[in-house]
Order: sequence, then structure tokens, then C-alpha cells
Amino acid sequence: MDWAMAPDLESLVPLSNSLATVEQISTSSSSIDGVPTDLESSIRLAGLEITQAAGILLHLPQDIVAQAMVIFTRFYLGPEGGSYRINSAKDVSAASLYLAAKLSATPQTPRSVCNVYSYLMSDLTRKAFPKPPLHDPESYYLSEGTYHSTRSVLLRTEALVLRTLSFDVKVTVPHHLALTYLQTLGVLPSNPTSKSRGLAARTIGYLNLGLLSPQLLYLTHQPTTLAIAAIYLASRESGVKLPGTAWWEVFDVDREDLGFVVVAYRSCEAWINSERQKWKERVCPLTVYELGKELELESEHE
Repeated sequence: MDWAMAPDLESLVPLSNSLATVEQISTSSSSIDGVPTDLESSIRLAGLEITQAAGILLHLPQDIVAQAMVIFTRFYLGPEGGSYRINSAKDVSAASLYLAAKLSATPQTPRSVCNVYSYLMSDLTRKAFPKPPLHDPESYYLSEGTYHSTRSVLLRTEALVLRTLSFDVKVTVPHHLALTYLQTLGVLPSNPTSKSRGLAARTIGYLNLGLLSPQLLYLTHQPTTLAIAAIYLASRESGVKLPGTAWWEVFDVDREDLGFVVVAYRSCEAWINSERQKWKERVCPLTVYELGKELELESEHE
């Protein structure tokens, strides 16, 4: 192992993100407004999944979609953040994706974003989600009048997201960083083998899974830690041997943080499956109206 190839840690400072405080993690505007913690987690997951689905339909690069998902999560963070009782998850998801794409090399028009979300919010799509629904254009057609009102909501929500986050919408995601680390560790050669490709794919898979984690990993840990934990898990599962020493310390990641993120990655898929099972018979609320109806239903069952 040629440690001379290890990255200069000073050069990684710009790759850090603003992290959430303990107060922001423990208290949210939604909880203050009476949304139970478990329901808040369910809505967050549903909002993140629809953001991911919209990004795929818009053919956006995964790093841009990941940035939008982090912006969406940040918006609802803390007592000063947005509330699901006031700000529809669907609208914030669309605005976050529109904003992230606007700041990239692949900007999207408001019409494209509105059309995609109209499709994703149609009854047929939501009942079938996350599987592809039957194709029925009538269920998601946007008339000219509806488009203009939807576009107005999109632009207003974009402005609200910017104000709430104090225009701090810079997000560094660990995907490219992880691939660089794999090359630095000598397990992703310039002419990759099927095994090294599998390792890279597993690594990226864990990073994408982490975006959905109930522990809010992307708001509590820096990109370097997220990347190293994904590599650690992927290498063990792929049977790829990494240095026997504490190699993660070279990337300034300590064992405690590594262990926490590894456990979070491992538990994430089971939690997502349990959430999907929980909402199997009905759709998770993504609008203020739907949330109000859900809270009424829960209060009747108490």
C-alpha cells in the first residue's frame, strides 16, 4: 500500500458540510405543531423517495438528486425549520430538486418539474409506488391553468427554502469522494475488474441508502465519514481485502464514528421495508391536507 497516494486532508476542508446541532435533531417545527415523531419520519422518507423518483424521471445525475434530498431534509430541521403541517412535503421536494438542478450543469424547466410531480402524485402512481404504475396520461395531465398555479407554488416554495436555509444550499455528497478513496486504496484500478466494479456499486448503494436513514446521517456526519463507512461495509461483503491496520484513520475518520455509521447503514434497509409495509394499505401524507386527514384518523383511534 502506497500511503504517499493518500489525500491531503487540508485539501478536503472545502468538502465538509454544515452539520445539524443537537437541538435541531431533537426538536422540529413539525413536532412542535403536533406531528408524532414516527409519522414525521414516515413523511420524511416518503418525501425523500419521491425526490429520488423525480430525479430519475428527469434524468438527473445521482449526485444532484442526493443534494436535493439533503436540502429537503435540512429544510424541516430544528424548531426554526419548516413544518409538515404548513409546508407540504411534495412542494418542498419539488423545490429542492428544482433548486439543486438549477445550481448544476443540468438545470430543469419549471414545466418539466411540475409535469413529473403531477405524474408522481397521481392516484395510480402513488398506489403502485415504488413499482412503475399503469400508464394513464389522463390521471396526471396538467392543464395550462393548473400548470401556472403549480409553477407559482414551485417558485414560492423555492424562495421559502432559500430563506429558511439562509441561502446556505451548498451540499457536498460523498459519491465521487468514495470512488477516489477506492482508487487511493488500490482496489479500484483504472481498468476495473468485475469484482472491483461490484465493490464500487455496493459502496455507492450504501451511500444512496444513507440518504434515507432515520438517523439523518447526511446531516450529522461529514462526507468523508460516510464514504469510508460505505467502503468498509462494501469491501467486507465483496470479499475485497483492505489494509489490516486502521486504514480509516488515514482519512481522519475515528473508529467510533465509523462504527455508528456502519450500524446505521446496516439497519437502514430493514427500517425502510418496515415503513413500506406500514403504509402498504394507504398512501403516506405528502400534502398539508393529507396530513390533516391522517392526524384526524389517528386521533379517532386513540
